[in-house]
Amino acid sequence: MSIFEIMMLVCFGISWPFSIHKTYKSRTTKGKSLVFLYVVLTGYAAGILHKMLYHFDGVIIFYIINFCLVAVDIAFYYRNVWIEKQAAIAA
Repeated sequence: MSIFEIMMLVCFGISWPFSIHKTYKSRTTKGKSLVFLYVVLTGYAAGILHKMLYHFDGVIIFYIINFCLVAVDIAFYYRNVWIEKQAAIAA
């Protein structure tokens, strides 16, 4: 278990709730990159798989938490796409 790996994941993990809050409150997709979110999600999935297949330890929890946070941000992105489509139909 590497303290530096944990520190990296915690630092990244701290930023996701702020991003999720912004995505939820803004009700728009402007300023968000869905490709970026999926790239990050893929990176966390790769980290989880590495821990499961080659070096299982407690750090996997941090990967899973971050993965879930990014997945929530992606879900709100799609919600915002729906909101924007509804606004365009109403206009």
